[in-house]
Amino acid sequence: MVGGTASGAGKSWMTAAICAWLHRRGVRVAPFKAQNMSNNSFPCPGGGEIGRAQVAQAEACGLEPTVDMNPILLKPTGEAGSQVVVQGKVWKNLTAREYYENFDYLSCKVDESYERLASQHDFIVMEGAGSVAELNLRRTDLVNLGLAQKHNAGVLLVGDIDRGGIFASIYGTLALLPPDEAALIKAFAVNRFRGDPSLFTDGVTILEEKTSKPCLGVFPYAMDIHLDEEDGMSTDRWQPRPDGAPSIAILAFPRISNVTDFRLLPWASWIERPPPRAFDVVILPGSKNTIGDLAWMKSQGLDAWVREQYANGARVIGICGGYQMLGRSVEDPHHVESSQDAAEGLGLLPVTTRLQQDKVTHAVQAHTPSGQSFDAYEIHMGETIVPPNAAPFAFVNEKPEGISTNRCVGTYLHGALEHPDVVEEWLGYRPAAVPTKRRSYDQLAEWFETSADIPLFEKLFL
Repeated sequence: MVGGTASGAGKSWMTAAICAWLHRRGVRVAPFKAQNMSNNSFPCPGGGEIGRAQVAQAEACGLEPTVDMNPILLKPTGEAGSQVVVQGKVWKNLTAREYYENFDYLSCKVDESYERLASQHDFIVMEGAGSVAELNLRRTDLVNLGLAQKHNAGVLLVGDIDRGGIFASIYGTLALLPPDEAALIKAFAVNRFRGDPSLFTDGVTILEEKTSKPCLGVFPYAMDIHLDEEDGMSTDRWQPRPDGAPSIAILAFPRISNVTDFRLLPWASWIERPPPRAFDVVILPGSKNTIGDLAWMKSQGLDAWVREQYANGARVIGICGGYQMLGRSVEDPHHVESSQDAAEGLGLLPVTTRLQQDKVTHAVQAHTPSGQSFDAYEIHMGETIVPPNAAPFAFVNEKPEGISTNRCVGTYLHGALEHPDVVEEWLGYRPAAVPTKRRSYDQLAEWFETSADIPLFEKLFL
C-alpha cells in the first residue's frame, strides 16, 4: 500500500510509478483504491466509471481499467453530500454521516472487488486516501491501514517536501499511530524534492533516527512527466500564452469535473469572478452539480460576464454540465443533483436539459463536421433537447451530437479538446501535443528506479 501523510502528497503518482516499474519487470500487477473522492472519472470499457487516477494506474500496468480497481467512488455534489458510485454504478446520494452508516455494506463491496482483482494478478498496489493517521475515521476505515492490515500489506508512507514541514508530517504521522498500525509502515519516501537530493542526506538520517524506519528514497519533483490529475489542475503546470494562441478563460466551478479536458491548454486563465478584460474563448467545463454551479456563477456575476464576452466576439464552449448551463433551462425533477426543481440557463444555446436518474457512462468514437476523427467519453445524467436541423458539434455513430451556433457550441463529449486537431479546428490554433501516455508511464518507471533504493524495496515489499 502507498499511504500518505496528507492529501496531495503524491500517493497516486507513486502508485502509478510502482505499477509502471513492476509492469516493465514482467510482473502481473494491478492497482486498487478502495475508496476515492474525485469528480474526475472515466468510463471503463466493460461499463461503469472509476476515478481517473486509477485509470492511469491501470494503463501503467498495461491493463484496461475495471470497476474493481476503484469499487467506491465519491463524487461531491455539495458541501456535505456526495454521489456514491459502487462498483462503477451510481448507488445513492448520501451525506457524510449517512455514508459511514453504510460501512458494513460498503466494506463487503470493497472485499468483493479486491478478491476478484487479486485472483487475476500476482501483485496489487493499493493506494490509501488522505492521511493514514485520520484518527477520527479509524472505526470506519475502508481504504487506509485497516485495509492494509486485513491483507497483510506493507505500507510505504509518502510525504511531500515541497509543501514544507516534512519532518513533522512523517514523524508526526507515525507518532500518532498505535503500535500495530505503525508496524505496517515499512518505509517512508520523501517526495517532490527540488534541486540536488544529496543536500537532504542529513534530513534522511534525522528522519530514520526519529522514526526507526528506513527511507526508500528522495524523489525529485518531475515537471516533465505528464500524468492525469486526480482532483484538479495543478498551478505548477501553468504556462505563458504561446505566440498566436487565443486567450482563454475557464470558469473554475466549485464542483468542477473532468479537468483533464484542458491538458492541452495550460495557458488558460481559471477564473472565479469577472476579470476586467476580454478573452478570445470562454469555456464552461463539466460540473457534478449543474444547478448548484449555475447558481454560483450567477452569484459571482459570471453569467452576465459570459454573455458580455460573447456579445463582444468571444467564442463560448460548454462541455457536459457547462453545455447544460448555456441552454435555456436545466430541470431536475428527480433531484438527482440538487434540491431545486429547475433553473434558468444563460440562454446562449436554444436547448433545454432534463436531468435523469440513469447515468450515461461510455467511451465513443466521434468525428467533427469536417471529418476529423477523435475518441471521447460521456459521463452525465442529463438529456438535452436540441432543435431539429441544428448544426452539431460532432457526430457519434453518424448521429449528430451537441450543437454549434454562431460562436457558441455545446457538447457532452469529454476529451474532445485533448486532441490537437480538434483544438485547431475549433480554436484556430494548434497546441503542442503532450507526450504519449505510454511514454509518460515509461518515464515514471525510470523516475522510480533511479530514485528508489531498489534492493530495499524488494526486501520490504516483494
